[in-house]
Formats: sequence, C-alpha cells, structure tokens
Amino acid sequence: MALTKFAGAVAVITGGASGIGFATAGALREREAHVVLADINAEGLLKAQEQLRQNNPGAQGEILTVPVDVTDEAQVQAVMRRAEEAFGSIDLVVTCAGIGRGGPIDTFSSNDMQTMMNINFMGTYNCVQWALPAMRRQGSGYFVFLSSVAGKLGTPMLTGYCASKWAVRGFSAALRAELFGTGIGVTTVYPAWVDTPMVRQETDDAMRLLNVQVMLTPQQVASEILQAVMEGRRDLTLAPNPDIAFALQLFNADQDKAEDVMGQAMQRQLANLANQSSE
Repeated sequence: MALTKFAGAVAVITGGASGIGFATAGALREREAHVVLADINAEGLLKAQEQLRQNNPGAQGEILTVPVDVTDEAQVQAVMRRAEEAFGSIDLVVTCAGIGRGGPIDTFSSNDMQTMMNINFMGTYNCVQWALPAMRRQGSGYFVFLSSVAGKLGTPMLTGYCASKWAVRGFSAALRAELFGTGIGVTTVYPAWVDTPMVRQETDDAMRLLNVQVMLTPQQVASEILQAVMEGRRDLTLAPNPDIAFALQLFNADQDKAEDVMGQAMQRQLANLANQSSE
C-alpha cells in the first residue's frame, strides 16, 4: 500500500546524517513530516539536524536525532521505540545506512565481507524486525530499502558489495510477499553511482578500474524515493549512466552473456593498467 500523505507522518531514516538519508529527510521536512535521523555519526547527526532547520525554518515537522549502530539489534530496537513514543507511530522507515568497498576477491577478507553484510543487509533486517510491530498495530506502514544497481548486476571487483545488495533485493521480494494484505508496503531502490561521502572516499584501484562516473545527486534520489512511495512502486531503478543501463538490459536478457561481457571489460582494464605501469 502506498503512503500518499507525508504531512504529519513519522519517518525513521538510517544513515540520516549525510548522503541520500539526509536528502530524504530534507524532502520529507518540506512535506511537513516528522523525521527521526539515526546514524552512527553522533556529531554528524547534530550538524544534520541544524542544517535541516536552517534549510526549512518554517517546517511544521519535528526532528529527532538518535545515534545508532544498525548492526546492534538493541540499538535499533531503541530507535524504533523512541520514534513511536515521541510521535505515536512509525509510518515510514528508510534504510540508507551502508558502506561500499571494492577489490579483488583474493584480497577481500572475510572480516571485510562480514562487516559489509552486517551493515548493508543486517542493518536493514534489524530495522524491519523492530519497526514491524508498530506497523502491524497500525495496520499500515512503509519500508524503503536502499540496494544498488550492484544488487542487479554481477560487477567484478565488487563481489562483497554485490552480495550485500543482492541480499537486500531478495529480502525485499520475500518480505513483500509475506506482508501481502497487511497494508504495509516496500520499495527497493537500485541507484547507480550517487554523489555521496561513500563514493567520494573510495579512491582505491578497484574504483578506478570500475571507471566510476557519478551522475546522480542525493537530492535527485530522495525526490524519486518519495514519488515511488506515493505510487507504491516496488522497484525504483535509477541508472542514468549509459554503460550501466546497457549492463542492466543485458543482464535481464542474457545473464550468462552479461557476465562474460563484464568480465572481458574488466580484463581489458587490468591489461591497460599493467601497460601504463610498465611504461
């Protein structure tokens, strides 16, 4: 079921101190929603809260900030409890907390993999576990999960990231089926590269090999998210990059061929890098 009215609605946003989470909070504030910003960066939360107030001083919705590690189930439970106690309901949960890291599978440690799964997937899972009781009592609610185009593609050098984002995709599909008829909706978001701190901080060889071209802003993604929620859309894929759009089409048409094409392209990149190093 769609959420068509944001005025007075209560939205919990993880990763709310920056990037897509912060932009979504701003878009919701413009529509008079109450926002609960949850982020592991406590100092960043306070700055985000102040900036949201400065950006829209006349907004009626309130802002609550709660430091949280989304991998800690008890902390996520506390966030949802505070949101419901403060505002009386939980109408929307947007899971933006996430990390990205690339590299050859040979050097991508099990610790790196576990950390990425804990944040990108288990953080989403924990939010559902502890927001769902309030939504069931209300007979309504909405989840927005941030996956990635990497949740639809098999991208070399992003094996761990792809695994975590495919997990979000599969979880979303199963959850939608399980929640059928409850009045609770789920939109899964699959953006290409977005101008966020996560992308700007990645400067390793893997990211250079991927030829990252950022063509989305957090504000664009936030606007599309709210429109998708209002329409009750299950899938929001945002891929303005021609190469990524082509890869998505190819994966849908012939996954075997797509894997070979992407593998060949990566091998050419590696060969070019080796030639440049030897010159």
